[in-house]
Amino acid sequence: MKDSPGVIAPPPLIFLAAIAIGLGLEALWPFADIAHRRTGAVIFLAGLLLAGWAIVSFRRAGTNVQTRKPSTTVVAAGPYRFTRNPIYCGMALGIVGVGLAAGSVWTILMVVPFLVVIDRGVIAREERYLSAKFAADYGAYRARVRRWI
Repeated sequence: MKDSPGVIAPPPLIFLAAIAIGLGLEALWPFADIAHRRTGAVIFLAGLLLAGWAIVSFRRAGTNVQTRKPSTTVVAAGPYRFTRNPIYCGMALGIVGVGLAAGSVWTILMVVPFLVVIDRGVIAREERYLSAKFAADYGAYRARVRRWI
């Protein structure tokens, strides 16, 4: 068995695809202009900071961030004390932030399919992988910390 969760696609690619599809749909079928550039920028920055904090927490724990590489430990520090998926929460905030900044309702709406794909095609596989690899530690962590927020 390969030592990785076998996710359907790299999460950053799913994130960028959601933004690209949303902006593309907005160009084809524009909604009312809802541009809130400053608010969007703040939300995008908050998402970026959350994801960055999570990545730093992975590096401090000495494990890989990339889903195609093996995990070496269960990370429960930093933002992982509050949510098991801070990087994906940060990405969701990023999509909403880009949508607001660009005035794109379609992009904001893309957060829903993004979360469904991430939940089913990435998180579910990561959880099976971590449960198999770190049974007791990951089980205790799952019991303490929510999947999202």
